[in-house]
Amino acid sequence: MEWPRGNPFAGLGRYLASFAADVPSRPRAILVVSAHWETEVPTVTANAAPPLIYDYTNFPPQTYSLRYDAPGSPELAGRVRELLEGAGIESATDAERGIDHGVFVPFRLMYPAADIPVVQLSMRNDYDPAAHLALGAALAPLRDEGVLIVGSGMSFHDLRTIWNSERDDAERFDTWLTGAVTAPPERRSDLLVRWSDAPSARAAHPQEDHLVPLFVAAGAASDDVGSRVFHDRLLNKPISGYRFG
Repeated sequence: MEWPRGNPFAGLGRYLASFAADVPSRPRAILVVSAHWETEVPTVTANAAPPLIYDYTNFPPQTYSLRYDAPGSPELAGRVRELLEGAGIESATDAERGIDHGVFVPFRLMYPAADIPVVQLSMRNDYDPAAHLALGAALAPLRDEGVLIVGSGMSFHDLRTIWNSERDDAERFDTWLTGAVTAPPERRSDLLVRWSDAPSARAAHPQEDHLVPLFVAAGAASDDVGSRVFHDRLLNKPISGYRFG
């Protein structure tokens, strides 16, 4: 997209473009939880050739012709369900659904060759933090099986105020979130479960759909300490990105 006063996403774009170089080894497959898919029970895509879901409106015409033709992986979808069943977590499969823009937009920069299988896992529509941490914990064995687990959301997501020059609320929550993610693993989950009690929590996330993918990633981290690997300003608000391991 063209921006009259410079691209506010330039810093984020540079981070995403450098992402693969910082991953210790090339993943054999990627499992991603996007803020743009929620269901009653966690549901995994099992489409071998997932189409793109252009789940946005009133954007420039060229944004509806973007391509990202990465294969899916019914095998990984089955493994995800096996792990969830073993943890006593109800789940489902969607063999028709494609991948939404919370996946294909960043992945066009992260893995532009589109040659790594991508499977998407939905959030529960109740957004329960403990349930999503448990969901991630159940999926932790995938990390030793060559699967990269990605939570795709935003650390700040109030589109009504993102243009506002007032930064205090956003700064307070970003500072708290970074402290929670980088806390010792035995404290991290307790802090994230109580995220809504954090300073300016609802100012940063009036609805927490863009925060929930982080809970899944944190749950899958096991004893790995989190680190902040990206920090910038998007329009007038701070945003941060995190990694475990």
